[in-house]
Amino acid sequence: MPSLRKAVRRRRIGSIGIKFIIFAAILLVGGFGYFIWELPDQQIELDRNADGIVVLTGGDSRVSDGLALLAAGRAKRLLISGVYTGTTSSDIARQVVDYNRLLTCCVDLDYSAINTLGNAVGTRQWTLKNGFHSLIVVTSAYHMPRALAELSHQLPGVALIPYPVVSDRLRVEPWWSNGATTKVVLSEYVKYLAAKLRMQFESAPASS
Repeated sequence: MPSLRKAVRRRRIGSIGIKFIIFAAILLVGGFGYFIWELPDQQIELDRNADGIVVLTGGDSRVSDGLALLAAGRAKRLLISGVYTGTTSSDIARQVVDYNRLLTCCVDLDYSAINTLGNAVGTRQWTLKNGFHSLIVVTSAYHMPRALAELSHQLPGVALIPYPVVSDRLRVEPWWSNGATTKVVLSEYVKYLAAKLRMQFESAPASS
């Protein structure tokens, strides 16, 4: 009899384990579907201005798009976060010649960030220093969910306005039709989940 009870108990535990794995898989797949559905495939038009703009480096045209928003009067100042050490405003000006004046007067460079969490921490310091209450966030479309998650955790009292930069590849073809794009999207989803999980064990910074 004891051996029979043990066998029944093991079977029940195994059944519960299988159900849990299936449920977790459904959640992961469903979450990924929602993640993909949220990714824009066209450039958006902003419907409001903000106090500041933050550009997270790492992709084509992010900096030029952020500068274009600043030139259009969408915000007072712009932060370029994640700039390579040694890069100066003059170096950037040679690549975006139309915005030399803005780079001199209204753009700050952050060299400290080496990842998205670093971007968020540096942006928090810059935002509090300038007394800003709203930010336009410029980064790649596939990177935007994780960027917003990290920034909202660091700046819970600041309004975040996403301005996703849509790559030509994502605009003209489905993400699953190109191996490189598929790899990037899957990687971002995993990193997004890891970031959200990490935040569950971190207290949000004070608002000032």
